[in-house]
Amino acid sequence: MQRPIPFIAPEVFQDADAALAKVQAIYAQSLKHLREAMRRYVAGEDMVDKIRACYPFVRLHTTTDWQPPETLETEWLSFGFVATAGRYETTLTRPDLFEAYLRQQFALLIANHGVSLEVGTSQLPIPVHFSFDENEHIEGEMSAQRRSKMREVFDLPDLNAMDDGIANGTYLVAPGQAAPLSLFNAPRIDYSLHRLRHYCGTSPVHFQNFVLFTNYQFYIDEFIALGHAEMAKPDSPYVAFVEPGNVITRRVGWAGEANDLPGTAPARLPQMPGYHLVREHHSGITMVNIGVGPANAKTITDHIAVLRPHAWLMLGHCAGLRTTQQLGDYVLAHAYVREDHVLDEELPLWVPIPALAEIQVALEKAVEEITGCQGAELKRIMRTGTVASTDNRNWELLPDNTPQRRFSQSRAVALDMESATIAANGFRFRVPYGTLLCVSDKPLHGEIKLPGMANHFYRERVNQHLQIGIRTLEKLRAAGPAQLHSRKLRSFAEVAFQ
Repeated sequence: MQRPIPFIAPEVFQDADAALAKVQAIYAQSLKHLREAMRRYVAGEDMVDKIRACYPFVRLHTTTDWQPPETLETEWLSFGFVATAGRYETTLTRPDLFEAYLRQQFALLIANHGVSLEVGTSQLPIPVHFSFDENEHIEGEMSAQRRSKMREVFDLPDLNAMDDGIANGTYLVAPGQAAPLSLFNAPRIDYSLHRLRHYCGTSPVHFQNFVLFTNYQFYIDEFIALGHAEMAKPDSPYVAFVEPGNVITRRVGWAGEANDLPGTAPARLPQMPGYHLVREHHSGITMVNIGVGPANAKTITDHIAVLRPHAWLMLGHCAGLRTTQQLGDYVLAHAYVREDHVLDEELPLWVPIPALAEIQVALEKAVEEITGCQGAELKRIMRTGTVASTDNRNWELLPDNTPQRRFSQSRAVALDMESATIAANGFRFRVPYGTLLCVSDKPLHGEIKLPGMANHFYRERVNQHLQIGIRTLEKLRAAGPAQLHSRKLRSFAEVAFQ
């Protein structure tokens, strides 16, 4: 048997706020149903009925193809509409976390198509694990035998319901089925939100819309120092600095907020620790130490993508491949050779990963402003060119020099392990991306990283490199999302949500 599923009848709305309120009501009722049942189950109550609650959905039905506005008196965004007539829908989760995002998407659909939105209870079950509060671990209180019987009573996470076919462009709409409105359905988002807490050690609520990735702790140390320095400034535009364990430092004079989680520094750092310099409306900067390798780069960007950030950048070290480069020179990637292989199944190698003009210009301007170099002097310290990314850290030791030959044929000027993955996943998930690397060794020319030389290099360059990354994100934020989310990252059969 199955107990009655909490159900709220679908309604149509011509107001984004009203539609969002409906989503919130359905989601809250579903979570309450699951949490109450789970507490009874943990307490030992025998349950023979199946306990189920479902995600809310939003649906758009339009009978006309979309046409761009004849005048551009307002910003023309690359999202917020569907190209062709039809029925479109998606399931939704965490309307508390995505409140501003969902309000914008709803408002754009209503304005661009002049139709109502339908909101109701879907038939897609909420896995019980995704219903827990962030600090709840009640399943740990049960015996192994009782945990093993949970699937008989509750819906558990089902990987078949959360693949990335929509983002990959391989999803096929079955006859009579609605087309997708967003890249991710609700359980796929919930899955990633849980993974972010695990890998980065902070709640997803703290992640900001502008993200820096690095592969060295030195950069994180500088970011921590900068974060605490900002919190000591009463006039800082940033209101909080969050570290792993949800340890929150509020700006001086700021009393904090009622929903601040009680943070505790972890005994050991998570695998890819995340740090958040918080601004209002999530417009601050998140920085993550992804560690070494393309697998980590793919893992973390797979999950951060569900938060729909406005941009992410890679700041890391690389091997300089040209004799004219010096240690400490910068490399601005304008093309990528993908020898990392982690995305070969999702994004075939024949798909180009273009440089994005808006990101490139912002990065170059930031280098110019932070270093004070212009013209020929700027060109001397920063090379624009192709970056090759490999999955073999010891590529120099391979026989017959075959990697070196390929790198030469591709005109690569630098080599690392993560940049191509981060750029490719940005392309795949429609998140604007960019790469600025710093030459830390030149293995083809006898300059390998030795401890003394490396320590001097890090002291000289890390802070400047980080300042460039931050200045770049500030420029992108000032330009606004309409400049960032350009049509070049959208396909011709694109979902409506950003």
